[in-house]
Amino acid sequence: MSTRKESDKESREELLGRIGADSQRHYADYALLNQAMADRLGLHPTDLQCIAMLDLESEPVSTGEVARLTGLTSGSATRLVDRMAKAGLVERHADPQDRRRQLVALAPAARERIGAAWDVPGAAFRALLESYSDAELAVIADYLRRASEVGREQARRLNSEPPQAR
Repeated sequence: MSTRKESDKESREELLGRIGADSQRHYADYALLNQAMADRLGLHPTDLQCIAMLDLESEPVSTGEVARLTGLTSGSATRLVDRMAKAGLVERHADPQDRRRQLVALAPAARERIGAAWDVPGAAFRALLESYSDAELAVIADYLRRASEVGREQARRLNSEPPQAR
């Protein structure tokens, strides 16, 4: 049994509504930032997304893992890796467990070039985060981790269902 008053519930509903609307704005604005950064670097936004995901990996990954990380089909991921390797953005390495298989890693020069491009935006986001208390940062970190899990699960669900008629 909840001890909340009706006015508290309305306040919570308003807050949840505001968070929902602000989340939509955040996703749209981040897509704009990603496109602007890709344009600045002369990359396709999918290439930049792949670079960001590879940057988080501690070891080289398979092309199948690139597909999983980016949400691409295996054929599209292979073409992406081919294009990025040709551009010097990624390097291929033989898999030590299976010499027939190739693993992909972000090329050091690409990591440095793209990292430098993120210096100013990264500092701006860092300054924003510095304005929060440690307790607030813990909530933000928890929300981002859990929201990412929900997003991945919903993407899997949507990809497993037949497309809606247009």
